[in-house]
Amino acid sequence: MSEVFLSLGSNTSRYRHMTIALDTLSQHFGPLMLSRVYESESVGFQGTLFLNMAVGFSTDIPLADLAAQLRDIELSNGRLPNAPKFSPRTLDIDILSYGELTGCHSGIELPRDEVLYNAFVLLPLTEIAPDHCHPIDGRSYRDLWAAYSSDQKLWRVPFQWQGSNISEG
Repeated sequence: MSEVFLSLGSNTSRYRHMTIALDTLSQHFGPLMLSRVYESESVGFQGTLFLNMAVGFSTDIPLADLAAQLRDIELSNGRLPNAPKFSPRTLDIDILSYGELTGCHSGIELPRDEVLYNAFVLLPLTEIAPDHCHPIDGRSYRDLWAAYSSDQKLWRVPFQWQGSNISEG
């Protein structure tokens, strides 16, 4: 079994798409580790605010098959397959890490470089895996967050899923 960490984001019908993503991930992969939900400004383009969170789970599904499943979830939620990289998203699911894999596997660069550069990725990941170490940098996500220095702004927002309050504003 490999421990997998994902980043989820949406800036189009945000609450609906994030809820559908969590429902679908839970159905496919069982119990999920969930960060709180954060709101942040768009990065790389002018757009509406994003909701972001991190999700973790264990799986024995090969990386390429997992990536295909996640892409299917995105597409079934209205993500346009050929949309520009920096554009609004109904649902964005990125694999941050897959076990201890590093380098390019099945066309996926691991760990995802955004972990080190974007607050909306690193802070939620720190919440669910504070003592896990970045497979290349070697520091724990807690230590990476403590050393993080960027002016990216994000703030917690209320979010309920399956009758539980997983995030408060």
